[in-house]
Amino acid sequence: MTSPRTASPWVRYAIEYGPLLVFFLAYKLMPFGALISILVATGIFMVAIVLAMIAALALLKRIPPITWLSGILVVVMGGFTLYLRDPRFIQMKPTIIYLLLAVVLFVGLARRKPVLRWLFGDIFEGLSETGWLKLTRNWAAYFLFLAVANEILRASVSFDAWLTIKVWGVTALSILFAAANVPMLLRHGLDPDQKDKSLEVGSVE
Repeated sequence: MTSPRTASPWVRYAIEYGPLLVFFLAYKLMPFGALISILVATGIFMVAIVLAMIAALALLKRIPPITWLSGILVVVMGGFTLYLRDPRFIQMKPTIIYLLLAVVLFVGLARRKPVLRWLFGDIFEGLSETGWLKLTRNWAAYFLFLAVANEILRASVSFDAWLTIKVWGVTALSILFAAANVPMLLRHGLDPDQKDKSLEVGSVE
């Protein structure tokens, strides 16, 4: 039986990033006009995120909190997009996720509780409480930055450009940001054999 701790990282990446990649490919491959392509791709995105949640339950034996949050928002904001035929709603989904995460993490910091450990799982063996608090602080600030950046992009570039930046730019930036935190984690007790797992934190659609 596969557990959250023994599942291949590729399984987790597929669950976390797969629906967004499906959304991107569906939009790019649609032979319709821009609005219809967005609407059809959004519907496919909604189905993909539900399937990803089912896969998480089957393969990881649990649906991580961040996957629950992303799935609910994709279905709700995607529903508004389809009903009102307005792509702005699905574009607002990342902003809402980033803001919620930033608020939750900052509130946890104010209470001296590293909420990031609960959101993403206690995956860093040996990391001290101080390390968790610093990691939580860094990601809280980063999520706030992403929320602002998403709103700026949503208001200033085309849907096509926004989606490309969201899929490739934000993903690459998040991996780099996660990697930049590794030296700090190692200074605060992270087992060196666990450092590759740091790239899994922050994989938010």
